[in-house]
Amino acid sequence: MLELTMATVSGADAGATAGMAMAEAPSEPGAVLRLGRDAAVCRLVTPDDWLFVSRVHLEFVCGPDGAWQLTWLRGSQPEPSSEVRLLLGEYAQPVGYGATVRLPHGGSGEIVVQDRTAPRSVNVGFYHEA
Repeated sequence: MLELTMATVSGADAGATAGMAMAEAPSEPGAVLRLGRDAAVCRLVTPDDWLFVSRVHLEFVCGPDGAWQLTWLRGSQPEPSSEVRLLLGEYAQPVGYGATVRLPHGGSGEIVVQDRTAPRSVNVGFYHEA
């Protein structure tokens, strides 16, 4: 099971948890969870006017071994207007535009999508059940 908790945070709301949403999916091969502005295909949806987030920005996919991976999908622009980081405890790993990283099995952490032009972010906590 992968459990996700998303909070959208702007400069004035720093430290607040307004705009929280949750999603989960069983760790079955082919299971998918998406985050972005398009509610038709994303389980976690950000505000429409947060253009630093693509229509479909992040995709979580369960592989054949039951392990989850995160992909920052490339959008319509050659350069992104955000940065994505994977936080595991005190360790922070940048996620490249279009890159895929494996989430730790039986672990938890956070993925941060940071706007490059304003003090706004999308913070997604995750728990990957062992």
